[in-house]
Amino acid sequence: MEFGFTTAAYVVAAILFILSLGGLSGQESAKRAVWYGIVGMALAVAATLIGPGSGLWLLSLILVAVGGVIGWIVATRVQMTEMPQLVAAMHSLVGLAAVFIGFNTHIELARVLSLDPTAREALTGFAAVLAHKSPVEQSILRVETFLGVFIGAVTFTGSVIAFGKLAGKVDGKARKLPGGHVLNAGAAALSLVLLLVYLANGSTLALVVMTLAALFIGYHLIMGIGGADMPVVVSMLNSYSGWAAAAIGFSLSNDLLIVVGALVGSSGAILSYIMCKAMNRSFVSVILGGFGGESGPAMEIVGEQIAIDAESVAAALNDADEIIIVPGYGMAVAQAQQSVSELTRKLRARGKSVRFAIHPVAGRLPGHMNVLLAEAKVPYDIVLEMDEINEDFPSTDVVIVIGSNDIVNPAAQEDPNSPIAGMPVLEVWKAKQVFVSKRGQGTGYSGIENPLFYKDNTRMFYGDAKKSLDQLLPMIE
Repeated sequence: MEFGFTTAAYVVAAILFILSLGGLSGQESAKRAVWYGIVGMALAVAATLIGPGSGLWLLSLILVAVGGVIGWIVATRVQMTEMPQLVAAMHSLVGLAAVFIGFNTHIELARVLSLDPTAREALTGFAAVLAHKSPVEQSILRVETFLGVFIGAVTFTGSVIAFGKLAGKVDGKARKLPGGHVLNAGAAALSLVLLLVYLANGSTLALVVMTLAALFIGYHLIMGIGGADMPVVVSMLNSYSGWAAAAIGFSLSNDLLIVVGALVGSSGAILSYIMCKAMNRSFVSVILGGFGGESGPAMEIVGEQIAIDAESVAAALNDADEIIIVPGYGMAVAQAQQSVSELTRKLRARGKSVRFAIHPVAGRLPGHMNVLLAEAKVPYDIVLEMDEINEDFPSTDVVIVIGSNDIVNPAAQEDPNSPIAGMPVLEVWKAKQVFVSKRGQGTGYSGIENPLFYKDNTRMFYGDAKKSLDQLLPMIE
């Protein structure tokens, strides 16, 4: 009966997770999709707690309660601008959990194998499952455990470094130790040798040394990736955490963990591929780092940045018919989405065409700008992706760039030595007028200079994005 209920609950939960993942592909269905995920996870936890092998009820309930309280506190305190860091932190916890579960499986298997056949028959729960495995199944379990610990350890340290870079606690530039990726390759080769040793005798030392090597790989791999690639890194780590969960699911013989891990792993990998394609870069080149370092002398930028005041920007907007707004991470930092929404409402009320251009890697997290605009009640139908709107810039009267840098950088097309050479960008410079809302004259998160700011049709609207936009609102007739 227990197995029947748990299996049925797992099937329903898996279906809900699939529906949740599918619903998140559209803004209109995203809220419903989140509820699918919540219900699916609640059902999965409940089925696990009362299913076969369950026990230690008091400890389980205490841990669930503590975890729930911590989650609630984090959810209420973390700002939308801190979401990328939060996601990276969550990935690190998944990786750490995979490492702990893997070591627990190793310890439990060693304990079971040390018992005599009579003692094994009296075992219950997970230990009983291990006791009935044949030598071949034990070898398969060791491979699953080894892979789960390896992927989990890489995910853990990689996610911690990603968190540090996104939070500004670690230098965002690509940093490698002397030897570069030869060190990563050496650690990976050592791990492969240790897998053979672990298969042969279940050595605890081999598992520990491999874990240390994997922790180093995660650290060095992400340290070697520049800030401009961090959106891809976040989705890549998401994929890693999924595969770690799937590997541990095999170790625990938990079908739902396998399914969910495969869903997360494959979706993260697909998203990473889509984002790499949007940046005109191969997935391997992102993993191997190097983005953010120049391949030659950068093209000399001619001209100067010309500032403009709120009155002049408002006058241009009042005269314009076609307006495109390009949001970036600066909008998130300034929490200017509500002001942007109000500006959009006022302009559209005057009969003007206002649309939003979203680059696939805008912000520091996939879909970051879409979430902010949806939160501010910006209509979904005027929020367009780069491929849908890029050809419309030449016929646009005014483009307002709010806190964006690399995604509107013409050096991607004009300078073959630029670190972002070949990356598809929003061609905002082709519009009649471009206004860039920016705090100052800095180069932004990735440290790459932007020739857009020096073009004849570009004016710099300096200041905090929210305050600047709030100045404009009363001037829109």
